[in-house]
Amino acid sequence: MEIQMLCFPADAPPLAVIVASKIAGLSLPTDPSLPSGSTPILHFSDGGKLRGLYVLLRYIGRVAKIPDFYNRDAFESTQIDEWLEYAPVFSSGSEFEGACGYVDRYLLQHTFLVGHSLSIADIAIWSALVGTGQRWQSLRNSKKYQNLVRWFNSIHDEFDAALNEVTAMYIGKKGLGTQAVSKVRDQQVSTSSSNSVNGAVSEKGVGGNRPVFEVHLPDAQVGKVRVRFAPEPSGYLHIGHSKAALLNKYFAEKYDGKLIVRFDDTNPDKESSEFVDNLLKDIETLGITYEAVTYTSDYFPNMIEMAEKLIHEGKAYVDDTTREKMQQERMDGIESKCRSNSVEENLSLWKEMVAGSERGLMCCLRGKLNMQDPNKSLRDPVYYRCNLTPHHKIGAKYKIYPTYDFACPFVDAVEGITHALRSSEYHDRNDQYYWIQTDMGFQKVHIYEFSRVNLVYTLLSKRKLLWFVQTGKVDGWDDPRFPTVQGIVRRGLKIEALIQFMLEQGASKNLNLMEWDKLWAINKKIIDPVCPRHTAVIDQQRVLLTLTDGPEDPFVRTIPKHKKYEGAGEKATTYTKRIWIDQDDARSIAANEEVTLMDWGNAIVKEIEKDQEGNVTQLTGVLHLEGSVKTTKLKLTWLPDTNELVTLSLVDFDYLITKKKLEEDENFVDVVNPCTKMETAALGDSNMRNLKRGDIIQLERKGYFRCDVPFIRPSKPLVLFAIPDGKQTTVMKFRT
Repeated sequence: MEIQMLCFPADAPPLAVIVASKIAGLSLPTDPSLPSGSTPILHFSDGGKLRGLYVLLRYIGRVAKIPDFYNRDAFESTQIDEWLEYAPVFSSGSEFEGACGYVDRYLLQHTFLVGHSLSIADIAIWSALVGTGQRWQSLRNSKKYQNLVRWFNSIHDEFDAALNEVTAMYIGKKGLGTQAVSKVRDQQVSTSSSNSVNGAVSEKGVGGNRPVFEVHLPDAQVGKVRVRFAPEPSGYLHIGHSKAALLNKYFAEKYDGKLIVRFDDTNPDKESSEFVDNLLKDIETLGITYEAVTYTSDYFPNMIEMAEKLIHEGKAYVDDTTREKMQQERMDGIESKCRSNSVEENLSLWKEMVAGSERGLMCCLRGKLNMQDPNKSLRDPVYYRCNLTPHHKIGAKYKIYPTYDFACPFVDAVEGITHALRSSEYHDRNDQYYWIQTDMGFQKVHIYEFSRVNLVYTLLSKRKLLWFVQTGKVDGWDDPRFPTVQGIVRRGLKIEALIQFMLEQGASKNLNLMEWDKLWAINKKIIDPVCPRHTAVIDQQRVLLTLTDGPEDPFVRTIPKHKKYEGAGEKATTYTKRIWIDQDDARSIAANEEVTLMDWGNAIVKEIEKDQEGNVTQLTGVLHLEGSVKTTKLKLTWLPDTNELVTLSLVDFDYLITKKKLEEDENFVDVVNPCTKMETAALGDSNMRNLKRGDIIQLERKGYFRCDVPFIRPSKPLVLFAIPDGKQTTVMKFRT
């Protein structure tokens, strides 16, 4: 069923529907010929019709190829509906500013109206605002509703090409006046069936820079899809896992299905309850909701029964070949001497394995597949091994544990998983997965592959990350140098940036080595418009500038923390006769040069004193507040010489390894970066005493920082972690 036409009155175009279609890259034929006062109508090829602005918007939200545009969990979808019901209030003249104030206060703590990504709720409110024409433009140019303007501008900037086209066509200089109506009536109506709303969309659509991907699962039915995110509890969730988690979330929501979290806890040597707890914490951080949490260990009794069934059927056998010899035989396609054991012999040895006896510890259970198959994963893989290590959840109850190759196809089938998402590194094992499910008597679960995330100078192997933790090279799994979710969030990454970054990768199956810079550039776009500005001076060799005509008695002014965002609040700035500036700035000043002291005005530096090494030791100058800031070359940050300044430790980080990509046979220990952390002592303005852990700020002319240790007492420094800004960085930047 195709859309044939969107019909509406020329003096009342359904802006939200048109905007949503443009952003999604959908071509929507229009006919602005309905009588004034008519309800907009969507006409379909089979004669069907839909009527009403927000009915049509919901339809576009469902068919648009943008993740989470409308199809979300029950709570967020209902929140979207709530905003659609609220949107008409903006068309009421008497309630317009009250509505602006309400949304402005709401956006103080939110980037989007619902959740962590764009939805039709944002489109409805955005379109309602722009539809008021000059009235909104006047408020937009004022400083009255800073949060609302910031949100409005961010959407406009993201999709400027599409939105400018819509506003030029449908919005006149004074709102929906004659100019706009004339343009609508002159618009050529396209009826080409190739431009239907359900047609294909280019990778990036036509609006904005956000790639729009549309991926279909094979044989998926709406309402019946069931997917799982199955991490092993042997480490914290890292950026690679987050792609798998978010893709599972995407498909569950796209098909109105279910997502479960399953802990693949089959290796007690590596796993712990600490990892389980933190993985659940990280999943919550990503905004992922799930139907249930399960454990592979919940099915251990069932899997033991299945293993015995396969032994009875001659589809599995117990092998006591040494691990090294078994590996060589699999490589050479040589069958084990135990492959022809009788069922009785296999069951006898299996009982020894279950008991964890000395004889059992010498054995493993193998599947009887095909030792001559060119795909080596089919050469009788191991199903069970003995392990006497107590399990973190069920203790020492079992002496045998299933391998991933055996447990994954079994539990996927038992839990009713319809589609198993796996990274393409498992591609050669897909035939094995299906063979084992067939031997077990299960219907095949569809496998959907995607490429794993690979980032420059980054290790994602949990075994290698554990080495850094155990050797003390990092402070823990949440170390800001780590690619774990907790690590990058502690470094200063906003979860919204990570989600956007991952969704832009889509379900691509191409293996790419990506730069971190793109992720941090997305993060900067989120934090820059709203984070408060503060001032710091590097403590080492800081220089005192004495203003001979400066205030004898210090005075305080209250100024905005962010000149373009009122919601950041205000700060108290003290003005004194003696001020501190950075040594690097002092070296840049020439005698009798006029400079600008930021947030104060101009000053002329009269005298410069230096030591024998050429370091500036003292400056003397006079204020020249009537001078123009446009004429000065140097704009200097400064701090008053008072005892209220805050001691800071500015911490910057480098990559943990010095090579962009490791080769398969390369030892990562050989390329460990010897210096990955640099601490710089500094002084900060007194307002920084109020920072809380997790607060993100910008230090003027120094970059963005996240507060890791807040101010406690003067003798203990406030610790700020430097946040990358998306500019190209180099490895080993702390070399001396």
